[in-house]
Amino acid sequence: MARFTFFGGKGGVGKTTVSAAYALRCADAGHETLVVSTDPAHSISDVFDQPFGDEPEPVTGHEHLAAMEIDPEAEVEAHLMDIRREMEAQVSQVVVNEIDKQIEMAHETPGAYEAALFDRVIRVMREEADAYDRVVFDTAPTGNTLRLLSLPEFLGDWVERLIEKRETSLDLYQKAAIGKEEPRKTAENDPIIHRLRERKEKFEFAGRTLREDADFYLVLNPDELSVAETRRAVERLGEHGLSVTGLVVNKVTPAPDEDEHGRGADYLRARVERERERIAEAEETIPVPVVARIASRTGEVTGPLLDEVAAELGIDVDD
Repeated sequence: MARFTFFGGKGGVGKTTVSAAYALRCADAGHETLVVSTDPAHSISDVFDQPFGDEPEPVTGHEHLAAMEIDPEAEVEAHLMDIRREMEAQVSQVVVNEIDKQIEMAHETPGAYEAALFDRVIRVMREEADAYDRVVFDTAPTGNTLRLLSLPEFLGDWVERLIEKRETSLDLYQKAAIGKEEPRKTAENDPIIHRLRERKEKFEFAGRTLREDADFYLVLNPDELSVAETRRAVERLGEHGLSVTGLVVNKVTPAPDEDEHGRGADYLRARVERERERIAEAEETIPVPVVARIASRTGEVTGPLLDEVAAELGIDVDD
């Protein structure tokens, strides 16, 4: 059983409900469990009717269960300020103002959100996770999640190239040293290379953990658009060496009883038939098993209803 479990899918399919239900199953089985929301539209607090922040907090009324909600905006701010402090330590005061301008521009740069969020996810996996047997991630909609999970490969290669360029630069600097004067900067004592190597090791850890100690489940609804996006997500994750463990079909319409008649019952039967066709399409065209079918509820899935969903989920939580 993998220690880390990720639930993804397109917006609105019910990832938070499924993530919370799975975390509850783990906790009820006696595993110390942490559920983490990385979705800007946080709903974990709504599911458990309790506010959560950036640090793990026990979920009231549930033993062995804690939750946290990562604030992406706060993470971007902290990430960029950390970069600012590091840069200021390496450059003259003359360019500090220019750094501030670049930092302000970087806040809106594509990828800044994912990079900052990924740093926080790595911290969870390396630090907060030590206190738990299971860590469950409720992720952002599919596109954001794919960019997030592809970062170890992309940024690892990018940092490696930066290290090579920095080492070449320092080598040229050393060769340009006059006479017997010792160069002040070498690859061994260069703080920039040291920091880059730390980043590279962090990305290597993340990539290794995602490949070797994580399960990925995609949540979908029984409709054409959801099935199509799920199919693409499975392909994209595979391109980055990440395998999807299973599919969870959520919001499945219950069929009316056979003796029910009338317009409402006819509508439900037609809807159920279309949904069965979409589920069959998913099973035939996506090389990942459907591991659970969760019936649609008329009310908000909290309290006892969350227990019902957890019972329907059926994903194994034991080693």
